[in-house]
Amino acid sequence: MSVISVNENNFDEIKNSEKIILLDFYADWCGPCRMVSPIVDEIAKENPDYLVGKINVDNEPKLAQDFDVSSIPVLLVMRDGKIVNQSVGAKTKQQILAMIED
Repeated sequence: MSVISVNENNFDEIKNSEKIILLDFYADWCGPCRMVSPIVDEIAKENPDYLVGKINVDNEPKLAQDFDVSSIPVLLVMRDGKIVNQSVGAKTKQQILAMIED
């Protein structure tokens, strides 16, 4: 499955997914975000059981505020509409997968 661009219009639909959700809060100008982005893309491609979305904090400031995102990148894992894991900063693929499977 490919990565979904998440915005205020589609967030409720995504949040209510029965799949495990991985959200990547990022900005185009952020170096660590650019390091994490291809890893998140790879995880989405290899794991169709996950719903993987990216939220550009510059384009979606309300969503960033709703999740108290003050530093990026932020990775959130959600199950049943609730945050079950989150981290700030660049992570390896193994670290991200461990967050999801935790």
